[in-house]
Amino acid sequence: MSVGPDRGNMAVIDTLHHLHDPDSLSYLSQAEASAIDEELMGSMGFSIDQLMELAGLSVASAIAEVYRVEKYKHILVICGPGNNGGDGLVASRHLFHFGYKPTILYPKRTDKPIYKSLVTQLETLSIPFLDEDQLSSASLKDYNLILDSIFGFSFHGNARPPFDKILQLLRDININTNTQIPIVSVDIPSGWDVELGDKDGLGLKPDMLVSLTAPKLCAKTFRGSHHFLGGRFVPPGIAEKYNLKLPPYPGSSVCVRIGKPPSVDVSALRENYVGAVLLEEHINKDPFKQFQEWFEDAVAAGLTEPNAMTLATATSEGHPSARVVLLKGYDHRGFVWYTNYGSRKASELLSNPWASLVFFWDKLHRQIRVEGKVEKVSDEESDEYFHSRPRGSQIGAIVSRQSEVLPGRQTLDDQYKSICEKYADGSYIPRPNFWGGFRLLPVSIEFWQGRESRLHDRFDGSVLIEGHHSCL
Repeated sequence: MSVGPDRGNMAVIDTLHHLHDPDSLSYLSQAEASAIDEELMGSMGFSIDQLMELAGLSVASAIAEVYRVEKYKHILVICGPGNNGGDGLVASRHLFHFGYKPTILYPKRTDKPIYKSLVTQLETLSIPFLDEDQLSSASLKDYNLILDSIFGFSFHGNARPPFDKILQLLRDININTNTQIPIVSVDIPSGWDVELGDKDGLGLKPDMLVSLTAPKLCAKTFRGSHHFLGGRFVPPGIAEKYNLKLPPYPGSSVCVRIGKPPSVDVSALRENYVGAVLLEEHINKDPFKQFQEWFEDAVAAGLTEPNAMTLATATSEGHPSARVVLLKGYDHRGFVWYTNYGSRKASELLSNPWASLVFFWDKLHRQIRVEGKVEKVSDEESDEYFHSRPRGSQIGAIVSRQSEVLPGRQTLDDQYKSICEKYADGSYIPRPNFWGGFRLLPVSIEFWQGRESRLHDRFDGSVLIEGHHSCL
């Protein structure tokens, strides 16, 4: 067992378990789904508008996670007369605020105040409503995505006008034309039986299903590419009473992917970068200051570990290796990180001090490439940083002999426990001499901004180590 800093997240691992093992989830019958809704709006104190708001936000969030606004901006939202239609109306409002342009088809409106209020909210946003006679196979081609919020889990029998013709049109558009428009269904694909699925073959075949509260039995027959669970509102009492097995939601997300991930054509994966430009007149003449501006942008954007960087090293014979480390300091002297001096990366740097760093901030479509020579930081700098770390991390640095092989994880845990007991009185923990920092002194810094059609902007900054003079 090769050891190193453990940055794993058990919640993520547990989520991936559900990703690949849909049979580990609970699936609700129609009776169970109805009973849970009754309890949520009864003893649990929820109102219908609260649940509708949470459901609609979940649907919009799931759409935004898969269907990027740059490519799927125009969305047709088709709403039925019941709660599913209300979820669609709420989702439309959130999609609008996410940057999409929804258009709504709501042919069977109700006079209930909650629905009338939702319509008013959408009208104040100038979101257009279609009449049913405006919908045709030709008009459908104006949309990049269709949100099906027509029928929910109480639906049974055959669709009645005008929804029978709408469902037929949606089925035909993806069967009989060359234009494939993804369909996202809310909780139950319209035309499906809540328990048996598309038993008559007259229902929709959506690309995405967003189950709410818990997947319904029909979801076992869903064969689309994306299955999400939304509605992060199930109280523990409900989960225990109905023995619900649900996946954990990551972070603060209101939706989570479940089911098997879609097969991927790697060659077809591409992102068309849209957004900022990088013009020469906007570049700071000091590349260190330009780095600081972009780094602060990455922090402000809320990116996870914006200080993560790929460190590439090579042996004295030129054999390369790379790994992700964390930047812990930067100034005009260079870029600093800390590690075990006995690790592979440290051994390579001590025999061949030339290395490169790459920062990649995907949401900003930016990367920075740094090349230069590496040296150890002073003992004083290493001491100062070591003692700024939490005590647990200080002990971890002592125990974790990176790149060494251990008999098993238990050996590492036992050593950690032993050192914790040694310093349990809160006494000073000395920095081990095999642990400390490195600094890369740049000879070049390259700034890269992704642009449309792969016509990216790139500027190179050359840095003279002597005197740290810089130019672009």
